[in-house]
Amino acid sequence: DLSDERKWTAQLSELTKLPLFMRVVSAGNLLSHVGYTVLGMNSVQLYMKVPGSRAPGHQENNNFCAININIGPGDCEWFAVASEYWGVMHTLCEKHGVDFLTGSWWPLLDDLYDVQVPVYRFVQKPGDLVFVNTGCVYWVQSIGWCNNITWNVGPLTYNQYYAAIERYEWNRLCSCKSMVPMVHLSWNIARNIRINDRHLFELIKFILHQSLKYIQLTLSYLEQQFGRGVDVRKQLRALHEPAHYCITCDCEVFNILFITEIDRKHVVRCLDCTLQHDRQLENVVVLYQYTLEDLKTVYDQFQLYILPTLNSTARSITNT
Repeated sequence: DLSDERKWTAQLSELTKLPLFMRVVSAGNLLSHVGYTVLGMNSVQLYMKVPGSRAPGHQENNNFCAININIGPGDCEWFAVASEYWGVMHTLCEKHGVDFLTGSWWPLLDDLYDVQVPVYRFVQKPGDLVFVNTGCVYWVQSIGWCNNITWNVGPLTYNQYYAAIERYEWNRLCSCKSMVPMVHLSWNIARNIRINDRHLFELIKFILHQSLKYIQLTLSYLEQQFGRGVDVRKQLRALHEPAHYCITCDCEVFNILFITEIDRKHVVRCLDCTLQHDRQLENVVVLYQYTLEDLKTVYDQFQLYILPTLNSTARSITNT
C-alpha cells in the first residue's frame, strides 16, 4: 500500500504528471468523491511479482476503470475481454463450478474461441501503462521479475456510473460486498459536482430519489411498528468516516444504522438482517446520520448544469 504521502512523496508526485483522467485524485474522478480511502482503488498499490505470478480472471470492483504501470524490469502478459462478454464469461464459470465474482479462475483460450469471444492479448513492457476500461474482464501473468503499480479511476460518464450501479445491485443479489458504497458516493456527487450530461444527471437523481424513499419508508415503519418503543438517535457523520456495511449480508447501510453488540464490539446491520436477529429491536440502537430535511435540500439543489453556448456568450459580450 502506497497511500502514505509522507513515505511515498517522490513517487506519488510523479503520478501527477499523468493526464487528468488517469490521476489518482482529480475532480472528474468519481472515486475522489468517496470521502475516505478505499485501499487499492483511490490509493496506489504496488505488486512485486516473481516469474509466473498470476492475477486470475476478474472485473474491477464495481466495474470501475483501472490504471496499471509496469515499472520493470521484466514483462507482463495480459489477456482481456470487453465488458459486453462478461455474461458469457459468467456462464463459463458456472459451467466449470467456479464463482465468477469471488472464485479464482484462469480461462482457457480455446473455450473462449469456441463460444466466439474475442480476446485481447499483449505484452506489457517496463514503462508501459495499461488503461483497463469500464467492466473489462481480464487476467494477467508475469513473464519475468517485475513490479506493477495500480489504482482505479471513475470517469464522470453515464456509462461508468451505470456500470457501477448495475454491479452494485448484482453484488447485493449475490451477497457480495461492493467496495464502492454507491449510495454514499451518489450523495457526495450531488454535493460536490455540477453535472452537465442529462442522462448521467437523471440516473444519479433517480438513485438519490430511491435512497430518500427507502429512508422515509424505514422511519415510517419504525414509527408505525414500534412507536416510542424505538428511539432513533442522531449521530453526525465524522470527517473521513468510512461507509457502513451490514455485518450479516455485506450490503451498504446508508444513514439509518441499526447497532447491535457482538463480542463486546458494536456492529452495524441493515433493517432486514436486524429484524431476523431481533424482531422486537430490544437490543438494538438505531442511529441516523443525516436528517431527511438535510438530504431533501441536497436533492433539491442538485440540478442539471447547462453549459453556456457559444451564441449566448456572444450575446453577452455584445450587450456588454
